Amino acid sequence: MSFISEYTTYLKNNPQGYWFKRKLYGFGWVPATKQGWGVLALFGLFVVGISLWAETSVSHDQATSHVIVPLLLATALFLLVTYRTGEPLRWQWGKRDGK
Repeated sequence: MSFISEYTTYLKNNPQGYWFKRKLYGFGWVPATKQGWGVLALFGLFVVGISLWAETSVSHDQATSHVIVPLLLATALFLLVTYRTGEPLRWQWGKRDGK
């Protein structure tokens, strides 16, 4: 079985309906549903949007309050959503037998 088909099978096996499943190798989450991909896309659009806006509209002195703080808050919110809607985290290296 190829790596891609193994990963696809792993992500589709989601009876609990998690938006984010554990990575098959390592530590972290990957989007497993449309909702998970939507949250990731919104976060990415926010990061790109605030970066483009800051490049033209924010002075160097205002960078902390106008760029860094909103990015930290958005990242914290993104992590909270992934934690609440994701599979419990643990280190994983491949699928366990029977799972």
